[in-house]
Amino acid sequence: MPKPIPPTSFADIDAGLAALNAAKQRFARLSVPERLHLLEAMADGVREVKEAWVEDGCAAKGIPRDSVTAGEEWLGGPMVTQRNLRLLRESLEDVRDHGRPQLPDGAVRVASNGQTVARVFPAGFYDKLLYMGFSAEIWMEPGVTPASLPDTMAEIYQRGSQAKGKVALVLGAGNVSSIGPMDVIYKLFAENEVCILKMNPVNEYVGPHIEKAFRVLVEADFLRVVYGGAEVGQYLCQHALVETIHITGSDKTHDAIVWGAPGPVQQENKRAGTPINTKPITSELGNVSPVIIVPGPWTDADLAFQAANIASQVANNGSFNCNAAKCLVQHAGWDRRNALMDQVEATLRAAPRRKAYYPGADHRYDGFLAAHPEAKALGERRDGVIPWTTIRNVPSTDRDNICFNTEAFCGVLAETTIEAADPIDFLRKAVVFCNDTMWGTLNVSLIVHPSQEKDPAFRAALEQAIADLRYGTVGVNHWPALGYAFCTTTWGAYPGHPLDDIRSGRGVVHNTYLFGKPQKSVVRGPFRVNPKPPWFVTNKNTHNIAPRATEFERAPSVFKLPGLMFAAMKG
Repeated sequence: MPKPIPPTSFADIDAGLAALNAAKQRFARLSVPERLHLLEAMADGVREVKEAWVEDGCAAKGIPRDSVTAGEEWLGGPMVTQRNLRLLRESLEDVRDHGRPQLPDGAVRVASNGQTVARVFPAGFYDKLLYMGFSAEIWMEPGVTPASLPDTMAEIYQRGSQAKGKVALVLGAGNVSSIGPMDVIYKLFAENEVCILKMNPVNEYVGPHIEKAFRVLVEADFLRVVYGGAEVGQYLCQHALVETIHITGSDKTHDAIVWGAPGPVQQENKRAGTPINTKPITSELGNVSPVIIVPGPWTDADLAFQAANIASQVANNGSFNCNAAKCLVQHAGWDRRNALMDQVEATLRAAPRRKAYYPGADHRYDGFLAAHPEAKALGERRDGVIPWTTIRNVPSTDRDNICFNTEAFCGVLAETTIEAADPIDFLRKAVVFCNDTMWGTLNVSLIVHPSQEKDPAFRAALEQAIADLRYGTVGVNHWPALGYAFCTTTWGAYPGHPLDDIRSGRGVVHNTYLFGKPQKSVVRGPFRVNPKPPWFVTNKNTHNIAPRATEFERAPSVFKLPGLMFAAMKG
C-alpha cells in the first residue's frame, strides 16, 4: 500500500489559496500560445510519472502489477489524461488559428426533434483506425441552431482582455485516478479558473504524481494539491478565497456542502431554500446506470459478446464506478432473456475477484442482500472481497425498490422486465421507466441488434428514444463510459437538476471542443467488435495494450501503430 499522506495544515491551505488568488487574473489573461506551452509541459509530466502512477494504483487496489487487470489502472489514469491533454491542445491550436475549435465538414446536423447535433468522434484519422465503427455526437440544448452553434464554443477565448479569473476548489474522486486531474484541466482551460485540488483520502496517493506531472502549473501558482478528510474539505468549502466548487462524489456529500450536515437542519434549509454555501457549484454525483436490452434475433455468439460487454460494465474497477452497469431492463417476453442473464453470470464468475477497496462497500452490499435475500452471489464472500452478485426479476412496478433508487457502488447487478407488445413498444416503455423510476441521469446504455435498424419505423423509434432519454450520456451497444474516455464528448448529468434535488449533478467536464450549451452525448458502436475491446473483462492482453495506448496518446504516430495494433489483436 502507498504510504498515507498527512493532512495539509490550514496555514498551508491559506498560503496556497493566497498564491492562487494573486495569480488568477494572470492566468485568465494568458495568450493561447502560452496555454499551449502549459499543456505540452503537462503532457511531458504525465509521461514522466505514468509508471509510478499505475504502480501505486495497483498497490492500493490489490491488483498484481503484472496482471491483466493492471491495464485498467493505465486506461483509467495516465492514458485518458494524455488523450484529454492532446485533444485540448488541438482545440486550442484551432482557437489560435481560427478563433474557435473547428469541427469537420458535415459534422453538424439537425435531429428529427429539432435539436442541433455535432459529431465529435472520431476526432481524426487515428480514431477512425483504432475505434473502427465507433462514433459520438453532442446534442445541444434546445434553442441552439447550426448557425448559432459556433458562438457557443470556446466562449472564454472570445472575451479576450475581458476574461475574468477565479479560484476553484476541486474535490477529487476516490475511485478513478484520472478524474481529479481531468477536472482540473477543464476548470483551467475551459472555465478560466485556477485550482486547489483536494485529494480524496481513498486515492490520495495520486496527488504527488499530479503535483509532479503538472508542476508547470504549481510553479506558476495556477494549481495547489492538498490532502485531508472532511475537516479539510469543510474548511476549503467555506474559505473566503474559494469562489467556485466542483465535486465528483456522492449526492450526500454535495448536500452536506450546500445545505448543511444531514438531519433536521439540512431538511429545513432545503425546504426554506436557504443554502449554507451559496458559491457556484458543479458536480458529478453518480447514477443507478441502466442497460436497456432491446429484444431481437440474437445468436449464441451475440449473447456471448454482449454478456462480456455487460459483465465488463459491472466488473471494471471492482464496480466502484459511477457508470457501472447496475440494472438490466429487459422485455418480459423475449425468448433469450434468461439465456443472456445466464451468460452474464457465467462471465462474471470467471472474472477476477476484486478487493473491495472503497469504504462502505460491505455495508452497501449488506443493504442489498437484506432487501433481496434471493440475490445470487457468483462466488465466495471473503474478508475484503465482495462477490459479483445478481438480483433477477425485480418487479418494474416497485418504484421504491433499492435496485432502482440506490447506487450500489459495489458488484451488484439487478435485472427487471417490462411487458410490451413489440420492440418499438418496449423502447418507448423502457425510456419512460428509466427516466421516471431509475435514480440519476448520468448515463444509460441501449443495446440493439443491427438487423432491427434496417426497419425505418424501428430506426425512427430508436432515434426518438435517444432524444427522449434524460441522461448526460447515452451509449448505444457499448458502455457509456466511452463518453468519459473519448474526451471530445461531454461527461456529466443531464441538465436541469435543482440544488435541492441534485441527483447526478450539474455541469460537464472533458468537452474538448469547448461547447457552451451541451445537453447530452451519444456514443454509438458496432453490435459486435473484433478485436476484443481492451476495456472488456475478458480481454487477456489489456496490461500490454494500455501502456502502448498511453504513449500513443502522448504523440500519435504511424510508427507506433503496428505495436499497438498487434497488442490489440492478441486480446
